[in-house]
Amino acid sequence: MREKFAMKTLLKRVLVCLSAFSIGMGKVFPAQLLVPMDKAQTNHLKAYGLSYWVLENGGEISWLLNYRGGSFLLPYSVQIENECRVRDVSAQVLSGAQVNALRMEIGAASSNMDEVPLQKAPRIAVYSPKNKLPWDDAVTLVLTYAEIPYDVVYDGEVLSGVLPSYDWLHLHHEDFTGQFGKFWGAYGQQAWYKEDVARQQEMAARFGFAKVSELKLAVAKAIRDFVMGGGFLFAMCSAPDSYDVALAAEGVDICQAPFDGDGMQADAQSRLDFSKTFAFRDFHIVSDPYAYEISDIDVTLTRPKTLNEKNDYFTLFEFSAKWDWIPTMLCQNHERLVRGFMGQTTAFRRDLLKPEVVVLGENEALGEARYIHGSYGKGTWTFLGGHDPEDYQHFVGDPPTDLNLYPNSPGYRLILNNILFPAAKKEKQKT
Repeated sequence: MREKFAMKTLLKRVLVCLSAFSIGMGKVFPAQLLVPMDKAQTNHLKAYGLSYWVLENGGEISWLLNYRGGSFLLPYSVQIENECRVRDVSAQVLSGAQVNALRMEIGAASSNMDEVPLQKAPRIAVYSPKNKLPWDDAVTLVLTYAEIPYDVVYDGEVLSGVLPSYDWLHLHHEDFTGQFGKFWGAYGQQAWYKEDVARQQEMAARFGFAKVSELKLAVAKAIRDFVMGGGFLFAMCSAPDSYDVALAAEGVDICQAPFDGDGMQADAQSRLDFSKTFAFRDFHIVSDPYAYEISDIDVTLTRPKTLNEKNDYFTLFEFSAKWDWIPTMLCQNHERLVRGFMGQTTAFRRDLLKPEVVVLGENEALGEARYIHGSYGKGTWTFLGGHDPEDYQHFVGDPPTDLNLYPNSPGYRLILNNILFPAAKKEKQKT
């Protein structure tokens, strides 16, 4: 009896010691699923959709910044593990001890890594026309492929005040200056162009505007207010520069007769107010109605003739994961050198950026800023040049890109970084 009692006492002491040891070493975590985002991942794009699905169903996940390409740590369940298989997303079950070791590695002061909790699936809207136009949009393509839900809104919905019900807004390939994309010179006689002009003029009249440029300015200001109130804005191709040009030209007629029936103001350039813009300053309007260009912010027509699909790249910056969470999140990738791609607006002249703009990706040798970010009021905006990350020169009328062929696209990953960014825990959104 004494031996049994002594043995029980010894076991209790051992358990107490082990308990104290584990408390001293830190919290022991339950098993979780690691979704790697380095080159070991079979489908990077659907991994974002999987993470969104977990959030949408009430789960909380972690974004492991700079750890294996910006991996995700998901709660373990058989359902989630099966969902990974269904979506062809690579995942690894980690034991509690492995999760603990992983977090110690990420939290080490010497590592440029951090863990950001993602808590709620953001509500997503895409600003896009309802009529069929002969081009697609990279954001809607990748949202659909990744199985991330979104609503389509356009001028009527924006002016009716729906934007505050969303967290994140994407601007489809758009011209906010009221010049219909400057397509008049090349496509003015095409049926799709005439139909688009008629629809936009009808919308302007419905809301009491004499010109489409006035309608688009009102929409641009509503979007500005959405960002000021805490919204997240993302735009690609011609939307970023046309948006800023429209804001700078408030109260100024910058449209030539083919677009609004009368001429551009003679002193329009000198009356631009750059204090109203998000990203750009000191730019010049391209007044020629035949030119497929809105301003000199874009670099498409001034790039070296030797630049082509084989040698056009831009570099993503590496930020401090523990201090610059926002730009770090937006740059997560398995490649630092990303293939370039053209658009009506291919990239932005770096010398026309406002000083406070954060450059996320650039071609330094050419003075091109490709991927930029900034804050406005309580919200943020992010602009990416180019039309389609996997179609170097996408023309009007070209078929949409089949993303089944590009499940590991670094360029499309940049778009999806922006989708999950609003889900980050607020105190982690630090710049």
